[in-house]
Amino acid sequence: MTTEFILRIFIAGLLGGAIGLEREYRAKEAGFRTHFLVGLGSGLFMVLSAHGFSDVVLNEATRHDVSRIAAQVVSGIGFIGAGCIIFQKHAVRGLTTAAGLWVAAAIGMAAGAGMYAVATAATIMVIVCLELMNFLHHRIFPNRKNQYDDDEEDAASA
Repeated sequence: MTTEFILRIFIAGLLGGAIGLEREYRAKEAGFRTHFLVGLGSGLFMVLSAHGFSDVVLNEATRHDVSRIAAQVVSGIGFIGAGCIIFQKHAVRGLTTAAGLWVAAAIGMAAGAGMYAVATAATIMVIVCLELMNFLHHRIFPNRKNQYDDDEEDAASA
């Protein structure tokens, strides 16, 4: 069973890292390492939540709620995501990065629960969404400054 748990957290980290690669390519605040760690950590918390307390003696006075740790991951990742969101030059920045961290945690939890197909499908959907929206935004509004161009402009002015 230990090998299965290691596989779960490994896949959780890889899938979170896949989202991070896209963010890294766009030079965003949280890249591969951050997303990998969020995916891996949430996968580990999910494994711990579901299987880490199996040796606890259960009786009518003691209950084992496997959702308690997992529920705390959902609120805890919001704290990390909030650190990515800033208000700069009359614009809110970092929302997509924060949402990416949030979904990387959910994907990690799905992989930690052994739901590999669901976690992989969600990862593909996230990457397609990020890339497709970037492509479409540049095609539909080629001359409009947008959040996708901020990093290129900041690099050019440095």
